[in-house]
Order: sequence, then C-alpha cells, then structure tokens
Amino acid sequence: MRGTDSGVVLGLYRSRCKRRLLEDALSLGVRKIDTSYNYHGFRAHEILSKRAGDLLGDFDISTKVGFFRTSNGFEHSLSPSRLRQAVEEAVEQLGIPPAVIFLHNPEHTLTGLNPAYGQALLAAACTSLEEAASDGLCQSWGIASWNPIPLLRLFTDRYNSTLPAPKILMLRSGLTVNAATLAAGEALTQNFALTPEARWGMSPFGGSSTDPIWHQIDTRIFLPPSERDCSYLQAAFRVSFHLPNVSRVAVGTDRTDHLHELLAATERSVNAAAVTRYRHLLSKRKTRNLSQ
Repeated sequence: MRGTDSGVVLGLYRSRCKRRLLEDALSLGVRKIDTSYNYHGFRAHEILSKRAGDLLGDFDISTKVGFFRTSNGFEHSLSPSRLRQAVEEAVEQLGIPPAVIFLHNPEHTLTGLNPAYGQALLAAACTSLEEAASDGLCQSWGIASWNPIPLLRLFTDRYNSTLPAPKILMLRSGLTVNAATLAAGEALTQNFALTPEARWGMSPFGGSSTDPIWHQIDTRIFLPPSERDCSYLQAAFRVSFHLPNVSRVAVGTDRTDHLHELLAATERSVNAAAVTRYRHLLSKRKTRNLSQ
C-alpha cells in the first residue's frame, strides 16, 4: 500500500484542463499538478488559473521554464534573466507561487557543448532558480530532463560542487525508457545525492496510453501472481515507479475513470525480482549495441 499519498501527479501537457477533472482529482486525493511555461501555446498558467479558480490553492503546482516564444515558434535558453522573467510571469499568472519550478530539458542547450562551458551555463541557470526559491517565488526547484545523457557528460569525473544541486530531479520513467537513458538518470540522482522522495518520473506510457502495446503485452509479469487481477496498463504504470526508482510519476489524462484506474494501480505490489531481471536484459542489450 502506498498510503494516502499515491505518488500520482496530474500532468497537463495535453490535458484540456477542465475544472471537472480538477474537482475529480481532488476528490480522489490527487493534490499535485504538473504543467509548464510553454504548454498550450505558452498560455498554460493563464488557462489553469482561469479554469481552476478557487481550487488552485488546493493543489501543489509544479511547472517548468526553459522554452521561450519567438517570432518563428520557440527556442530553448538557459539565460538566467529569461528564466527569472518566466518564473515571475508564472507566479503572476497563477496568482500563487508554485511548489516546484523545474529547469526544463536543459539538454536542449547543453548537447554538444564543451563540458566546461556547459557546466558554466547550467550553473548560472540553476543559480537563477535557486535564487527564485530564496526570494519566495517558489517553494523549491529542480531539473526536468527528457534525455539526461548530455547532463551526465558534464560530470564525467565527479559532481561539480560549484553547481547548485537541484532539490528534485524529474526523469522519464517506465518500460519505454531505454538502458542508456535509465542509467544516465540514475547516475545523476547519485551525483546530486537525491533521496527517493526527490526523484520524480514522467511520461510512463511513452506519450500515449492508447498505444496498442499497452493492451497487447502482458505487463502483469512485473507484479506478484496474487496482484495480477488488473489491466496491462495498470501494471505498466505501477512498474514505472521502479524504472528508475521514483517517488512520484506525472501522468496526463482528461478522464476521471483513467485517473481512478491509475490510482488503483499504485496500491499494487511489484515483483522486485522481475524488475531486476528486466534491468539486466536492458543492460545486456545496451552492451550488445555498443559492441556492434
């Protein structure tokens, strides 16, 4: 049993963010929402505030900054001044300080850079978010990374103590995460000395819970035999808390019944031996690919 806190975070990446869904989430005990500065055409905070209204204060909101609107679409930036402005806009539009502000996919800027230069850029960006937290613009800050490999390459020797350590690290989780990404994310959590509570997962279904794979492959093998009276989708969601090991998983939905199904999945036990075997198979595949 996971207790009263299920570890489920309601993600709003594709959600229409209807008030009824938010009301239902609260009634089911979901108290955390994850969004981003750039979602919904850079109007995510405005839309959430308008539709949630008086409910907003009942949630802990996490959001992300790092992508910015341009005349041609959008771009990624680690500029401290732009990050600070985005944080201030988020607070203004939401009307309350977010619980967590994440640096959004810093690998977009860091990929291919000289490690020393990349470390300097990342340190400045992290310092900007740490200062925002100190100034009361958010309760805490972290890094959300879709591909942590470029970040890990900045710390090939050991953790750079000049870089402010994020309080939370959000990574992709679940059965769609490949071995290299999984290993890099877990190495980062060690570099930053993060406790299990400070590790969050996201996109447990690889972006689509309606993909036929979740209805054709029996993912219940990751549960003990006594826990297998559930759907393949539920089993896949449950194991996403272990690939990598995270305390929370952000998942998007517009349907209350789907949210209820996912919450029920968190009450299931996991077959640790099956997860270990799966990790071993992933590792062997990674080694084989590198040798080819």
